[in-house]
Amino acid sequence: MGLLKKIFGSTNERTVKKLSPIVDEINQHTEALQGLSEEALIAKTPEFKERLANGETLDDLLPEAFAVVKEACRRMLGKTIMVTGKEMTWDMVPYDVQLIGGLVLHQGRIAEMATGEGKTLVATLPLYLNALEGKGAHLVTVNDYLAQRDSEWMGEIFRYLGLTVGVILNNMDSKSRREAYNCDITYGTNNEFGFDYLRDNMSVSPEDIVQVRGHHYAIVDEVDSVLIDEARTPLIISGPVEQSFNAYGDVKPMVERLVKLQTKYVNSLIAEAEQDLEAGKEEDAGLKLLIAQRGAPKNRRLSKLFQRQGIKKLVFDIESAFLRDKKMHEVDEELYYAIEE
Repeated sequence: MGLLKKIFGSTNERTVKKLSPIVDEINQHTEALQGLSEEALIAKTPEFKERLANGETLDDLLPEAFAVVKEACRRMLGKTIMVTGKEMTWDMVPYDVQLIGGLVLHQGRIAEMATGEGKTLVATLPLYLNALEGKGAHLVTVNDYLAQRDSEWMGEIFRYLGLTVGVILNNMDSKSRREAYNCDITYGTNNEFGFDYLRDNMSVSPEDIVQVRGHHYAIVDEVDSVLIDEARTPLIISGPVEQSFNAYGDVKPMVERLVKLQTKYVNSLIAEAEQDLEAGKEEDAGLKLLIAQRGAPKNRRLSKLFQRQGIKKLVFDIESAFLRDKKMHEVDEELYYAIEE
């Protein structure tokens, strides 16, 4: 088996080898585009749409369309963009490996990319291409902040090339949602897309439907988190019912028992953390204190421990690492329930 792999390469290596000629073609088109005026570059978008209407396919257009996005990125270098209230300078042009990532995503495959390898930029390539059909292209991400950030940041490329960009956020009304879904490219979280779909299926009037154009093409960011971790929590929606408070009395004993179990567990974690600190195992202690903080942030013993020099910073640094890697759910899974403050 090892010998065969050496001769023929792995499946991924063979896939990349097949895509390399397309990458070369994209780069050739990019060089040709550098001589175009800004108006001529922007005019490529309606030209692509017309060619699709005349019978060409997305795969026919792919090398040129990816090249247009790459050239747009190059021309935007140094441009200042307001992203979630902060000024950011555009400094990205897709590398060959990112072009390959875009090709893989267009083919409906999973592209595994590490943090810092530019997966946010990679997604713009197939999003632009598939949005040309005028049926909408969606980018599904894990939280509202990323949805808004990427719609403003990456959206600058699409707007530059004449496409419209929308974002679905938690606090939006139906009218705003409908407008966002009617854009060429729409960013949002899996929960927002999912619940809008459920609400649309409960609507009694066509005017209440927000996902009017249906579902054409989507890229899922953090696909393992969205389709595996998050999928364990079902999206459930129901209509209004008569108000009743009887259930509160029924669940009160269960809630009280749950709180007692959590309190006992948190106290044991704090005790273990204190022992770890004495033994010099700061990282182990910090993780246990982070779990305790997520489980009972008002715990007196925890608050007293946080007054010791360096403890709060230790926990903050560990929490920041989990947030950065989008793995806070792994911390919360240690608890009966989590409390965010």
